[in-house]
Amino acid sequence: MRLDTAAIRRGCPNCEIRNFRHLCGAELDHFRNAAKADGALTVACTQQAAQFTDEAGERPDGITFVKIRETAGWSRDGAHAGAKMAALLAAAAIPRPDFPLVTLSSDGVILIYGRDAAAIDAGRLLADHLDVTVMLKQPADIAPPTATDFPIVKGTIRNARGHFGAFELIIDDYAQPRPSSRDRFVFEAPRNGATSRCDLVLDLSGEMPLFPAHDLRDGYLRADPRDPAAVLRAVLAARDLVGSFDKPKYVDFTPSLCAHSRSNLTGCHRCLDLCPTGAITPAGDHVAVNAEICAGCGQCAAACPTGAASYALPPPDTQLQIMRAILLAYREAGGTHPVLLLHDGPHGTALIDALARHGDGLPANVLPLAVNELTQVGLEAVIAAFAYGASAVRFLLRAKPRHEVTGLSQTIAFAEPILAGLGFDGHRVTTIETDDPDALGAQLRELEMLAAVATPATFRTVGKRRDLLRFALSELHRLAPKPVDVIALPPGAPIGAVSVDTDGCTLCLSCVSACPTGALRDDPERPVLRFVEDACVQCGLCQSTCPEKVITLRPQIDFRAGRAPAQVIKEEEPALCIRCGAAFGVKSTIDRIAAKLEGRHWMYPAGDKRLDAIRMCADCRVTVMSERQFDPFQSVPERAPPRTTEDYPRGRNGKS
Repeated sequence: MRLDTAAIRRGCPNCEIRNFRHLCGAELDHFRNAAKADGALTVACTQQAAQFTDEAGERPDGITFVKIRETAGWSRDGAHAGAKMAALLAAAAIPRPDFPLVTLSSDGVILIYGRDAAAIDAGRLLADHLDVTVMLKQPADIAPPTATDFPIVKGTIRNARGHFGAFELIIDDYAQPRPSSRDRFVFEAPRNGATSRCDLVLDLSGEMPLFPAHDLRDGYLRADPRDPAAVLRAVLAARDLVGSFDKPKYVDFTPSLCAHSRSNLTGCHRCLDLCPTGAITPAGDHVAVNAEICAGCGQCAAACPTGAASYALPPPDTQLQIMRAILLAYREAGGTHPVLLLHDGPHGTALIDALARHGDGLPANVLPLAVNELTQVGLEAVIAAFAYGASAVRFLLRAKPRHEVTGLSQTIAFAEPILAGLGFDGHRVTTIETDDPDALGAQLRELEMLAAVATPATFRTVGKRRDLLRFALSELHRLAPKPVDVIALPPGAPIGAVSVDTDGCTLCLSCVSACPTGALRDDPERPVLRFVEDACVQCGLCQSTCPEKVITLRPQIDFRAGRAPAQVIKEEEPALCIRCGAAFGVKSTIDRIAAKLEGRHWMYPAGDKRLDAIRMCADCRVTVMSERQFDPFQSVPERAPPRTTEDYPRGRNGKS
């Protein structure tokens, strides 16, 4: 592998760069000396990471390891990969903040759910390690074991919920076997609605999974009973699931920012639609995220328009700082036409390694960047990548993803019209869906060389995803080849405006009280409806709340909105109280109500003074009604008294 040290120094000008041929062997003393010095230390090799970590001991500043061999040096273009190596080193230098953890505990209580002897065999393998119960669904001719080492019952799981360490199953047709069972199980009378609580579930039923996105449900293991190897792998995995385990708290949720619901009317439900595990549920005006069930796909955070849900591995502003470092360092080192290849660890890293070891490796202009989950990447990251100088972005997905990637597809669908509208031609953002390293290499080498922005942006941002998106769009618009002011977006976009049929609007201002972001505003002095497009998140609460149904959403991006003042949608003269002169409503509405009541309602005959009360404020109305002793039932004929129980026998006796 050739090291272009000069290019690396250009991309990392503030770093001391040293290169060696055998640092983990004959030149190990050089590493020991470097480990004793203060400051950040980066080793651009991961193969001997364990050895280097042991040699460094308890180093206060730690060690950062970067893989540049499989991602850059081992390639047909390895001789020209110096700029990429500099970019990878620069990205690794960005500190990743700590993230919170969720502790899950298991006492080893496991339910094995099956249909034949395979479930009983699995129970025997686990009986010495876990507290086992085997439940058979509609067992046929299964011979009872000669000794009862663990309970064997029958039943059908009707409903399953919970998480690792706290599963709750509702079981129908539940029954225990009779001890006198001879050549086959004979069960007692079954009952429905039984409840089972356990820490682990091993599903060997061969039927539909008990949970959505079952591969992502910790503590739920599933295998085809006809595949002994798969059953054995599941048994071995279950055997070690005893004790306390920490998992990341992937999503940081701020309920006060959520735009899910107001006054029992549903607005934004993007996260509910996208969550593959059902970890998100409605909770009044906002939603609740169950951290124990959440598997960290990040689609909720990527789609959340207000920033109420924020991903933590890493936070969105850190993700942008990493992209900034990798793209700017690549350009400083002399690289051109950078393609940002986003991938996950389990699938993407293995595929890239295989391509490097057995194929042509990655092209020199393809910059791999590992993320925890591809579906965590939001629109702000895609837009910022192009502002920082990327010529294209590619997402490396499995041929058959473990869960739905609808959120990522929506992000790409929102990014495409923005990029096309600003003059970025060609296929700028798309996915590569393959499990074949050769197919990956072929698709990457077929990419056309697309132009990036002439002078990349250098902005640094800190904050919520909404603020990052707003700033990234502003910067990309400033640098775009063909900037325009307004671009229409597909339905569901988190940016846009509202259209109001002003002829039907009565300025009741119910939309203002429902708007969670203050995009719709009123004026305490006059009947006015104002709109701030930069604050609108297209949650739809105004549309749901409007009693006249005159509001529609208009997804778009107006690059002038960030600098524009509040737009007056409708303004009318206030209604002034005819007694005290105070403003108390909308004049046109009061006139319309008076016109509909005068002479058409029994309480307001034509020319009657009682109609004046309609044109008064609430205080004056009460005062005048009291002074004039208005009787609202003056002209109403007396009603017949209601019949009671005593009236019926009186009628039968001929008495009135």
